[in-house]
Amino acid sequence: MIKSWMVIGAITLLVGLGGSLIRPQDAKWFNRLQRPRWLTFERAIPFIWTVIFICGAWSAYIVWQNDPYSAKTWLLMGLYFLLELVTIAYTPVMFLQRSLKVGTIIGGTGAVMSIILALLVLPISLWAFLLLLPYVIWSPIGTYVTWKMIQLNPEAA
Repeated sequence: MIKSWMVIGAITLLVGLGGSLIRPQDAKWFNRLQRPRWLTFERAIPFIWTVIFICGAWSAYIVWQNDPYSAKTWLLMGLYFLLELVTIAYTPVMFLQRSLKVGTIIGGTGAVMSIILALLVLPISLWAFLLLLPYVIWSPIGTYVTWKMIQLNPEAA
């Protein structure tokens, strides 16, 4: 029998792999852009997002276990899925469009969605809510970095 944590984990992993769908020339474009001097943690960002996705999947599992198969739970699973899609879209869409403004919009959308999802989850489980806090905290930071890069690279806006 397939367990719910296996399904949630597999979906998280498969969607997460979509973030690697970038062309080398687009990565070169992004790597040539100037960054804020205080951005000393860029190499840690993939690790940070991995932890955030694990926390999000764990949060979804807790919500699912609370009331499996209910309409409300399915709706929340859809929101978790949509949030991950928006998050994963950030890199390939921004790279393809070569637009930091697009990245800022996608990042901001994810930040707002994470707050909404966290607030919807709070009445169901404090732990599920707490596991979404890394996303709620980090997403605005990433969005701010992208916005700040627009100031340094106006031609890439």
